[in-house]
Amino acid sequence: MTMINKYNSFLAAVALLAVTACGDKSKKDAAAAAPPPTPVNVVAAEKAYATYYDNYQGVVTAINTVELRSQVSGFITGIFFKEGDVVTKGAPLYEIDRRKYVAAYEQAQANVSSAKANLVKAQKDVDRYNMLLKNDAVARQTVDQATAAYETSRSQVSVAQAALASAATDLSYATIRAPFTGRIGISQVKLGAQVSPGTTLLNTISAGNPIGVDVVVNEQDIDRFYKLQKASSDSTFRLTMANGDEYPYHGKVFAIDRGVSDQTGSIKVRIQFPNPKDDLKDGMSGVLKVLNTASGDKVQIPYKAVIEQMGEYFVFISQDTIAKQQKVTLGPRVQANVIVLDGVKPGDKIVTEGFQRLRDGGKITLGPPPAATGAGASGAGAPAGGGKPATQSK
Repeated sequence: MTMINKYNSFLAAVALLAVTACGDKSKKDAAAAAPPPTPVNVVAAEKAYATYYDNYQGVVTAINTVELRSQVSGFITGIFFKEGDVVTKGAPLYEIDRRKYVAAYEQAQANVSSAKANLVKAQKDVDRYNMLLKNDAVARQTVDQATAAYETSRSQVSVAQAALASAATDLSYATIRAPFTGRIGISQVKLGAQVSPGTTLLNTISAGNPIGVDVVVNEQDIDRFYKLQKASSDSTFRLTMANGDEYPYHGKVFAIDRGVSDQTGSIKVRIQFPNPKDDLKDGMSGVLKVLNTASGDKVQIPYKAVIEQMGEYFVFISQDTIAKQQKVTLGPRVQANVIVLDGVKPGDKIVTEGFQRLRDGGKITLGPPPAATGAGASGAGAPAGGGKPATQSK
């Protein structure tokens, strides 16, 4: 019995040692499996004054543009301008062969003179017959006939004068003049070309100062532009030209189209800009910047801290030793920062570097991400995990 008790005691001791060893191994494995905290850099969200603009794609449009077409037929006998120059109102531009129109005008003048002479003769006949009628020296019918002839002659004078006015108009149409001061384009016809009234395009002239910029806005923005039409400041409308330069003059609402398109649900708005140096040309493109009425003190964070996922935007907020993923609503960018309309409060610590390997609730530690090792040692200083900064698409 003594030997059996000793053997059992030995087995119990061995079993206890085995259990203890297994427990220690499990604890070591669990400790080895837990990932270390991710080194990150954080920046506190701050409230700062921001003036920002909403961008609209615009097209430069001359406020006053006219296509020049002839109102009489004939051959071009004169061109009196240099293509691309500014022409003054009333300046002659084209001349159509005037000979037949001059002849028609002179004939109309002669007809007027003849009609007036007949009217004078008819007036004298009426006066003479009325005198004879007082002495009963002529029949009443003769007097009535003379009076009717006088009225006919008077109407013929009116007809002749109308024909003269028409001939004068045709003669004036033979010389095509600038309807207003503006820049004329490249001529569509040359000397000797035959033109037809109303169909042949001769040229196009447009007034360049002031000039308009047309933009298309959603119907939700109509009220906004109506309010800006009534009251706006010098900083309300700005224009960025196609080459990236900021246009030095400020605009104002010139006109809002009469109705909303039933196909696109949008409306056209025209903004007027001064153009004294003729920097803006008809047909140019640019970006119209409209001052956002929500400008003011807004929460701003570094733009590089934003993560885009499925069209939504997130940031990581440091909460002691963990990072919480937070959905945010973004406003426009302000240089290297971006305005946060919702989701972040002033003072929140935003993770700006090292978030590429983070998960919601992941452990963090403050400090720069570790440098790459081994084959990737040449890339030291890159963000941890090889990720690149998140980008925002709008």
